[in-house]
Amino acid sequence: MAGAVTADEVMGHLTDVDYPADKDALLAAASSRGASEEVLRAIRAIPPVDYRNDDEVIRSLRLDPSPGREPGAQARAEAAQGVGQAVRDPQEDRVTGEDRRTV
Repeated sequence: MAGAVTADEVMGHLTDVDYPADKDALLAAASSRGASEEVLRAIRAIPPVDYRNDDEVIRSLRLDPSPGREPGAQARAEAAQGVGQAVRDPQEDRVTGEDRRTV
């Protein structure tokens, strides 16, 4: 995976790309817009094909499905064994009334 890079970060550096575009054109566009090494690494990891649009580029990126969480971490909640935290449903908020604190 490409670390903590998001699809929005990558696509923010590819706003001037004329499609169809190959991997080299994507790298050149991102580099000319001052992309970080993490963004360039994410683009280098995509297959070398001609991309017809942004959606095809996004689908080809290997990104962290849950940025900010430890890879492979599991939540301490009820779930089937072996189901990672990134693919679990969010827990229901059961605190109500005076016990609930607002920030």
